[in-house]
Amino acid sequence: MANILRTVIENDKGELRKLEKLAKKVEAYADEMAALTDEELQAKTPEFKERYQKGETLDQLLPEAFAVVREASKRVLGLYPYHVQIMGGIVLHNGDVPEMRTGEGKTLTATMPVYLNALAGEGVHVITVNEYLSTRDATEMGEVYSWLGLSVGINLAAKSPSEKREAYNCDITYSTNSEVGFDYLRDNMVVRAEDMVQRPLNFALVDEVDSVLIDEARTPLIVSGAVSSETSQLYVRADMFVKTLESTDYIIDVPTKTIGLSDYGIDKAEEYFHLENLYDLENVALTHYIDNALRANFIMLLDIDYVVSEEQEILIVDQFTGRTMPGRRFSDGLHQAIEAKEGVRIQEESKTSASITYQNMFRMYKKLAGMTGTAKTEEEEFREVYNMRIIPIPTNRPVIRIDNTDLLYPTLEAKFRAVIADVKERYEKGQPVLVGTVAVETSDLISKKLVEAGVPHEVLNAKNHFKEAQIIMNAGQRGAVTIATNMAGRGTDIKLGEGVRELGGLCVIGTERHESRRIDNQLRGRSGRQGDPGESQFYLSLEDDLMRRFGSDRIKVFMERLSDGEEDVVIKSRMLTKQVEGAQKRVEGNNYDTRKQVLQYDDVMREQREIIYAERRDVITADRDLGPEIKAMIKRTIDRTVDAHSRSEHTEALEAILNFAKTNLVAEDSIQLSDIEGLKFDEIKDYLYDRALAVYDNQMSKLRDEQAVREFQKVLILMVVDNKWTDHIDALDQLRQAVGLRGYAQNNPVVEYQSEGFRMFQDMVGAIEFDVTRTMMKAQIHERERERASHHATTTAEKNITAKAPTSVNKEKIDFSGVERNDLCPCGSGKKFKNCHGRRQF
Repeated sequence: MANILRTVIENDKGELRKLEKLAKKVEAYADEMAALTDEELQAKTPEFKERYQKGETLDQLLPEAFAVVREASKRVLGLYPYHVQIMGGIVLHNGDVPEMRTGEGKTLTATMPVYLNALAGEGVHVITVNEYLSTRDATEMGEVYSWLGLSVGINLAAKSPSEKREAYNCDITYSTNSEVGFDYLRDNMVVRAEDMVQRPLNFALVDEVDSVLIDEARTPLIVSGAVSSETSQLYVRADMFVKTLESTDYIIDVPTKTIGLSDYGIDKAEEYFHLENLYDLENVALTHYIDNALRANFIMLLDIDYVVSEEQEILIVDQFTGRTMPGRRFSDGLHQAIEAKEGVRIQEESKTSASITYQNMFRMYKKLAGMTGTAKTEEEEFREVYNMRIIPIPTNRPVIRIDNTDLLYPTLEAKFRAVIADVKERYEKGQPVLVGTVAVETSDLISKKLVEAGVPHEVLNAKNHFKEAQIIMNAGQRGAVTIATNMAGRGTDIKLGEGVRELGGLCVIGTERHESRRIDNQLRGRSGRQGDPGESQFYLSLEDDLMRRFGSDRIKVFMERLSDGEEDVVIKSRMLTKQVEGAQKRVEGNNYDTRKQVLQYDDVMREQREIIYAERRDVITADRDLGPEIKAMIKRTIDRTVDAHSRSEHTEALEAILNFAKTNLVAEDSIQLSDIEGLKFDEIKDYLYDRALAVYDNQMSKLRDEQAVREFQKVLILMVVDNKWTDHIDALDQLRQAVGLRGYAQNNPVVEYQSEGFRMFQDMVGAIEFDVTRTMMKAQIHERERERASHHATTTAEKNITAKAPTSVNKEKIDFSGVERNDLCPCGSGKKFKNCHGRRQF
């Protein structure tokens, strides 16, 4: 153990020696930069950019660029970065975490690596924990960047997409961690490239990095898709429609549990829902409800696939054990369709449109760095998850704060009496006090007791608004008493008022230990900044949550003997502090395991998410005909279907393949069993693909403008992908809840989730390609679709489409004899005969 500690300490010393050497190179430019005029100093920015473009690396530019920022800071802000701040800036540029104590000027430290990395022109994101800090830092430090010729943007939640895009296009963008994450998710939900706001993720510098990447890492970012309040009614309407169908209205393949409407069924659906074209793009959602209603009514069997419980809930029956599976639901809306079929209450859908964890969000940046005063305790996690080292940076001046030994009381009441007495005594002599609490309820309790004691004070909790930061900054004034949760006002320094230094500086009182040592250290660090005097004292009791869960029995027994029934007895011992820190380490270990498990599960989705988002981005930004991609989908759908049926008995297989072709590829009456009889399965694939290509070419010929074709293709693919992807996310979420139980069968839940998740992803890809194929083959494209698909086409193209709109024709002069159901109507409407003048006949 001693050898390991020695290695760590020596590594830190070696790293600090390297940083010292490079920092001196930066300082060597000080006189040269000071001699430059304002114009000459400002001209350094375009010079650096040109040198970078010609091949110099940012590492090579570092000493000179850092020196330029130092001099600019002195001239613009009146602040000149210290030697240790230069060292911290170098660590940040290297993509690591400098651990710098509170008050050491982390905000100013960040200006140097931010400026240097912004020279590359790929964007730098400065991430803060709240919008107050984003606005404050962008306003203050932005003066330096703007003076040096760089653009600065602030990304706030209230901004419109165009304003956000403008902010992200700046050289340097200030934002909160959550807003960057949500913007990333929303960017991967848009249907047009021009609606995206972010550029590719380049370099992120995260302030309070432990708060963002550790404390918040257990909670994923989730964008929930709005589920219409009419959704339940749509399931009912689809079910009522399906119950009116006869056997000739649908084509069913029992072995594969697939079903689709026949041409007669399509006609009935269009009449029932008052539609001109069931397979119009805007009816994709309705066809989804109808498909589910068909499956629910004609494929899913009561008491075999599911049962209705006494509580009137649909319970899935496990096909292997025959037992019900409470809590599990069929995905993709099928469960709601069965609820509509059986007339039970339809449970609301909760649609997760997109989600991502902070770990995976920030690991997507080319380079990631962060700064905090407390990170060493989580060094292993930073290294393993983010590949970031923690480098402790020496303070500019020695820390002279007095950290008192913890005080332990038998009861909460005794502890709070001691806290109030201590605060009152310090208040009466004028020493400012910051009382830190773990919970808001404790803040309120102490406030009430201070009112009774006649001590005026301010109460804050971690809501992070502008007023709070202002009060925290004033907490160092003479006689100030401030109660705050341990995290409140993080990122704002407390400066001492006049005469406070002589009274011992700011006293920080902790009313209990937090689960994490980092949070306690953060609270302590509010006092004793930049060599100021200060003091910290933690008050504990055996009834504290942490002591109840992890406190040593020996302490409790010892305390009981010592107190002998007296409440105000106190223990003050270094051994006690070590015991508490041991309990904190155990909690930290548990929390790390939780975050690690969240990451393991999200890693499965990460791979899938990156594939889908990359393909989606390719579709959105494509300035080309997407025909080859769609044809490939059609080919794979045909191959997949024929292969699936090829394992069945030959006649049965041919029937199933024929049904598939009729409902998804070609007009129902244009293909017969005799067309594929006698062909080998590979020959059937080729035959169906050739037939499908002919239909595809005919469909595209109706969109005579090239831009309209591209828009139609994009909209079709994106609508299908988005529907299937959101359903897949929901299914994965349900799977995750379900696999936890498999641990009881000695199976690793994560491994089960990985293998099952991969299979589900493959199924989803197949379902996407199937839906694209079916919609492309069956969509009735006429003038209205043509105009909508080419909405973003040029004005000329739109004029051409409009010019081809049919004029009114006297139907008495049209001969309809011999016109087949699926032929185009002779009237020139562009519709099929059955959906136009032939509607009455059929």
